[in-house]
Amino acid sequence: MKLILVTGASSGVGAATAREFAKNGSKVILVARSADQIQSLGNEIGELAVPEPCDAADPKAVEAMARRVIDKHGVPDVIVHCAGAGQWKTLLEAEPGEVITMMQAPYYAASFVTRAFLQGMLDRKSGVIINVNSPACLVPWRSSVGYAAARAALQGFHEALAQDLAGTGVRTCHAIFGKIDSPYFDNNPGVLDKMPMLAKTIPTLSPEACAVQLTRLAERPKHRIVSPWVLRVHTEFGRLFPGTTRWLARL
Repeated sequence: MKLILVTGASSGVGAATAREFAKNGSKVILVARSADQIQSLGNEIGELAVPEPCDAADPKAVEAMARRVIDKHGVPDVIVHCAGAGQWKTLLEAEPGEVITMMQAPYYAASFVTRAFLQGMLDRKSGVIINVNSPACLVPWRSSVGYAAARAALQGFHEALAQDLAGTGVRTCHAIFGKIDSPYFDNNPGVLDKMPMLAKTIPTLSPEACAVQLTRLAERPKHRIVSPWVLRVHTEFGRLFPGTTRWLARL
């Protein structure tokens, strides 16, 4: 049995990932700000779930949570960062407070939580850190300044961390998923209207499908995965023809 910690576990990909790991026999630490939601998920999963209400963007709260987890359960074998927030707005539309909130999750949350457990992973010489991200980290679209910048920060975090972890036995992975059928779009009305035409060629993933891929990634770590396959094609096209891709992302 492995110990898995999932941030953003209250809904969407985070909740589905927690269920999938528990289904495979792993103990899952559920981390999110919403105590009621992760308690409900914990009740659903059963004895393999450990709800840990915590604002992952608050470094002091993360330190306290990490101490509780390590004292009771040990250092996680896998950390999956699913926390993320933010509306798609232009720079003038987004208030400074909204920009800060968008950077808190995913980037600050991933940084603080990883740091809290990293020394234990290094001492053990094993561990997997998975950062779940959006295509906005590669090709921003209109009205996404704060959102895309936060996603690019998460990508930079993963890439730099991978350099530091080389040869340590601890791996960091980057999972980039296209549109996911999750509560995000319900909680952010108007977002779908701003989605570029290019995105409409990419099949929508279910949270459960993403969760299956994340559990596989934990077992067989890779530097980066991109899903679905159509998004991989677009990503390669963007690498070869960046100017054309930026133009397409504006349509």
